[in-house]
Amino acid sequence: MSKIAAIKPFGQRIWLDNLSRGLLKSGALQKLIDDDGIAGVTSNPAIFYKSISSDPLYTGDLAELKKQDLTAEQRYEALVVPDIQATCDLTRPLYDNSKGLDGYVSLEVSPHLANDALGTIAAAKRLWAAINRPNAMIKVPATHAGVLAFEQLIAAGINVNITLMFSLKQTDDVLTAYIRGLEARAAAGLPVDHVQAVASVFLSRVDVLLDKQLDAIGSPEALALRGKSAIAFVKVAYQHYKQLFHGTRFEKLKALGAHPQRLLWASTGTKNPAYSDVLYVEELIGAETVNTVPDATLDAFRDHGVAADRLDTRIDEAVQTLAALRKLDIDFNLVGEQLQSEGLKLFDDAFDKLLELTA
Repeated sequence: MSKIAAIKPFGQRIWLDNLSRGLLKSGALQKLIDDDGIAGVTSNPAIFYKSISSDPLYTGDLAELKKQDLTAEQRYEALVVPDIQATCDLTRPLYDNSKGLDGYVSLEVSPHLANDALGTIAAAKRLWAAINRPNAMIKVPATHAGVLAFEQLIAAGINVNITLMFSLKQTDDVLTAYIRGLEARAAAGLPVDHVQAVASVFLSRVDVLLDKQLDAIGSPEALALRGKSAIAFVKVAYQHYKQLFHGTRFEKLKALGAHPQRLLWASTGTKNPAYSDVLYVEELIGAETVNTVPDATLDAFRDHGVAADRLDTRIDEAVQTLAALRKLDIDFNLVGEQLQSEGLKLFDDAFDKLLELTA
């Protein structure tokens, strides 16, 4: 068995954090599904910029679209929506065979709408209708406006990948918004058993930022915490998830067939060469979660990763790590806000470059 496929028995699904026409048409994505048990695909503006700018399979279609009276964003969507549809069709057997647990493919709304709840709702509904696949997910950022939009989209029965979470507060806000959306849907007499959502929590960027702060503090206590912040944070977030979705509040929804909103680990490529290149995969394998993994990290885990159930272990140590960070006057909520703002800027820049390509 592939080392990547060996993760699935522990209850976690591995999704690929990449998408292009070449990946689809070459059979490479199908091979990842067959050999490694890849169970879904995520995309973002940076991924599509790289694909459209480097994959020759886009060249002819883009040239034809530039002859039409369309905006740059309309041309972009005309290029990528068929890719999302084709990927959804490829992963549809996973969706059917798992009764709607696997096979999801994410497409992001314009990051320019990050602080526009109504605009996000309208764009998400438009993209959901354009893709017209039950195993699509519409990706929205976990800004204040994005969380408001997310709740309404869940109430509308749309699958959502809500992204860019870097703190417990951001994560808890998203998980409770999901439940409110399902409760509103159930109160309206609408079915909740087909709605799926994931909450994308980012890892490596947390350690990159906090390691710099710990280095600046420079005490032995601070230096001992380097590389531990992100894993501690998500282990505690997972405990919050379990309390919420396996507690009393979710019981009525569960009786109606509702699914928990799974936590998804994102930004799982290790950025610090001093750390293991599979750190954010190996340490966070656990039930009812997803890890969306870039190609290089997949290759590394396939070579030397070890699958084991580690997410639900050493929780006391994780709690102590977060307490130690607070003692050093590191405010995780402020860290989360800073990293989310930086993440939005990266997505904005990538999207702007995309629109330059299609203008």
